[in-house]
Amino acid sequence: MTPKIAVNGLKKVFPLGKEEFTALGGVDLDIADGEFVTLVGPSGCGKSTLMNIVAGLETPTAGSVLVDGQPVDGPSPERGVIFQQYALFPWLTVRKNVEFGLQVSGIPAAERRERAQHFIDLVGLTTHADQLPKALSGGMKQRTALARAYAVDPQLLLMDEPFGALDALTRVNLQDRLLRTWQEERRTILFVTHDVEEAVYLATRVVVMAARPGRIFEVINVDLPAARNEETRLSPEFAAIKNRVWRAVYHQPVGANTHDDADLALGAHHP
Repeated sequence: MTPKIAVNGLKKVFPLGKEEFTALGGVDLDIADGEFVTLVGPSGCGKSTLMNIVAGLETPTAGSVLVDGQPVDGPSPERGVIFQQYALFPWLTVRKNVEFGLQVSGIPAAERRERAQHFIDLVGLTTHADQLPKALSGGMKQRTALARAYAVDPQLLLMDEPFGALDALTRVNLQDRLLRTWQEERRTILFVTHDVEEAVYLATRVVVMAARPGRIFEVINVDLPAARNEETRLSPEFAAIKNRVWRAVYHQPVGANTHDDADLALGAHHP
């Protein structure tokens, strides 16, 4: 069966003054249709660079990325992208923000409204649909971004630290909501995070990357029930997987180059 995402020999080199920085040094990774895969690893391991190349926002130096067997050669509505910044239009309501991509695609008004309402309801913003972003909390803004991404019917959802700027309680609530949405929609998700617990709680597989050069260090299956809750987080099975991921992330040899890939790849999307 053809994987949803096939990353083959992926290499990315950035110029750095008179030198070069190898953000990715040959990455191979297959992700099946409907999987929820999280990427974790130390700073400089190429997580954001890999995400940006899969999204079509960055071009590789060598190697390839295929989605459904087709090479990625630029952005596509088939690949929804959500960054840590909400990127909402401040002058549009929640509903109009969610409808925006549908409008650009020429979807008729009645169908736009119906599809937007479905995903607004799905992310729990029914009573806030006609509010402007300035009236929303950070968590609500990120839920709006999630609804907007889902509304255009992407086959693949790419998320780069989407909950990183949120407080702990909001973050946990959004993790639960994202999991419920994924269980209903079963879109393939590739999710970048620095948070080991978040990586384990959300994923079917955790991909741990190593730095300098960026590469796959270990892939860890998350053998937990698909329906997860607070009891899951407190279970010994969860603790065992989290400890394994933690050791893989934090017990790696440290290289000399300390540049973070997020500083080098698409600065417009990173603070």
